[in-house]
Amino acid sequence: MAEQTPPPQAPEGAPARRIRSGSPARPLRLAVAAIAALAAMIALTVATWPASAAGNPYQRGPDPTLASVAASRGTFATAQVSVPAGNGFNGGTIYYPTDSSQGTWGAVAIVPGYTALFANEEAWMGPWLASFGFVVIGIETNSRTDFDTARGTQLLAALDYLTQKSPVRDRVDSARLGVIGHSMGGGGVVYATEHRPSLKAAVALAPFSPSQDMSTDHVPTMVMGGQNDTVVTPSYLDGLYATMPASTQSDFVQLAGADHVAYTHPNTTEMRLLIPWLKIFLDDDTRYTQFLCPLMDSTGVSAYHSKCPYVPPGGSTSTPTPTPTITPTPPPSGACSATYRTVNSWSGGYQGEVTVTAGDAAINGWTVRWNLGGGQTVTQVWNGTLSTSGSTATVTNASYNGSLQASASTTFGFLANGTPSTPAITCTSP
Repeated sequence: MAEQTPPPQAPEGAPARRIRSGSPARPLRLAVAAIAALAAMIALTVATWPASAAGNPYQRGPDPTLASVAASRGTFATAQVSVPAGNGFNGGTIYYPTDSSQGTWGAVAIVPGYTALFANEEAWMGPWLASFGFVVIGIETNSRTDFDTARGTQLLAALDYLTQKSPVRDRVDSARLGVIGHSMGGGGVVYATEHRPSLKAAVALAPFSPSQDMSTDHVPTMVMGGQNDTVVTPSYLDGLYATMPASTQSDFVQLAGADHVAYTHPNTTEMRLLIPWLKIFLDDDTRYTQFLCPLMDSTGVSAYHSKCPYVPPGGSTSTPTPTPTITPTPPPSGACSATYRTVNSWSGGYQGEVTVTAGDAAINGWTVRWNLGGGQTVTQVWNGTLSTSGSTATVTNASYNGSLQASASTTFGFLANGTPSTPAITCTSP
C-alpha cells in the first residue's frame, strides 16, 4: 500500500476553521472517497483472483500447450524437504510448490522398483511434477527387495504421512491423491489402487505385479511400457492390462524403443503423457484431455490404447475443436482400419496424424494409402515409411510398430504442403 500523506495542519496559533453543521461538503467528500476505495479493493481482488475461481477451484496455471506439457519445468517455484525413516516406510523426500496463495494441491507418492533407490532413479520426477502444481513424496522402501504388496502398503503409508504428519500437510488436499511406481513399484501401484479405491489417479511404469492382476482396479490408471523392455515384456504387459475392468478409466502407452530403465532418467515423452493424466484426474482439469483424446503427439510412442473420453469424478469433459476425421467400415478379421485427423495447419502447410487399428485379430505389418489433393505434398513422416506414386501417398509401418494385437492401435504423423482436406484413407495388412 502506498504511503499516505497526512492532511495539512493549520499553523500553530491560527484560529481553527469552523464548518457549519449543515454543510454537506465534508460528508460528500468522505462518501466519494469511501466508494473509490471500495472500487479499488474490488478491482484488486478481481485482478488477483485465479481464472478458475468461478469454475474449477483446482485448475492451476495458464492454458496448457503441447510445448508446455513437454517442458521440463512448469510455472510454479518449488522447494523440498527430507523425510526421516519411520511412519511405515524408509523415509524419502517431499517436493512441493512454494505458492500458498492458491489453496491446497493434489499429491502423489512415488515408489521405486526392485532393489532400486528413489534417490537414484526417480528423484528427477519430484521437482518436475511439483513445478506443474503437485505435492510429491518420493519414498525409499523398508527393504530394497520388498515385493509388490509391501511397496503398495508403503505407498499408502506415505500418503497418510503426507496428509496427516508431514510439514507440508496443510498444503495437501487429502481428497486428491495418487500413486506412481516403476517395475515392482508399479506392482505396488496395482496393490494400492485395489486396496484404496478412493485414490483419484495412478500411473504404473512397466509394472511387475506377481501378487495380483488389475481385475479389481477402479482407480483411473495409466499403464506405460517399453517396446524393447526385456524385463517387463510387451507381451506380459498386454496380458496384465487386459485384466483391467472395461469400466475403469485407463490408458495404455508403449514407448518406442524404450527398455526397462527408460523411466529412471529424465524422459520428456513419459512426462508429456503422465502430467495430463494427473491434471485430469487429480485436478479435474479437462483442459488437458486434448493431449490424450486422441493422442495429440505420437512422437516416441509405438502403441496407444485409450478409453476416451476421460471424465474426472463428478466432472464432464470439455469438447475439443472438431478436426477432419474419416472412419471406415469395420474391417474383416485380421485386417486393419485407419483414421485421419488434422493436428495443426498454417498458411501453406499442415500437420496430419493417422491412427492405425488392428481388426479382431492380430496383424504383422500394415500399409496406409490416400490420395493427395491439388497442391498437397508430404514432406516428412514419423513412425512410418513414406512412398509416393503420382497423387497417391503410401505409408508402411516402421520396424517397431507393425505388429499389433487385436484392436490395438498405433499412430504415425506427417507434415505436408498445401491445404488440409479430409482424405478417403485405407489400411491393408499382409
